[in-house]
Amino acid sequence: MSAANIALVQSLYAAFGRADIDAVMAGMAPDIRWDIVGRPEDYPTLGVREGREAVRAYFGLIGERHEILAFTPEAFYADGETVIVTGAEKWRLRGGDQAFETAWVQLFTIRDGKVASFREFTDTAQFARASRG
Repeated sequence: MSAANIALVQSLYAAFGRADIDAVMAGMAPDIRWDIVGRPEDYPTLGVREGREAVRAYFGLIGERHEILAFTPEAFYADGETVIVTGAEKWRLRGGDQAFETAWVQLFTIRDGKVASFREFTDTAQFARASRG
């Protein structure tokens, strides 16, 4: 099952890379819990969202606020229902000149072939600093 779970997560990254958010959403359980660890008052994409519509709104916010310069999943690890991915990203806020980059760890919990929960750990100070200019 671990190999199938890694393949699912890799397919979602590929869909995100194509900006195919419908395909990303198709891989989510209806009751998905999506958590970018951090405080929403520090940056609006941080915090917990529950349900597909809230996660779709999150991706809309990403598209509105960010220009993706690089998004690179680097290593995939699986243990049963859990897939752990390490990677890095580089962004520029729309309407600004300053780019920032950070490394991350993302944890996916897979249930019945869908992502039931997602949790990301990243350097949230980079996001907050970029939004302040």
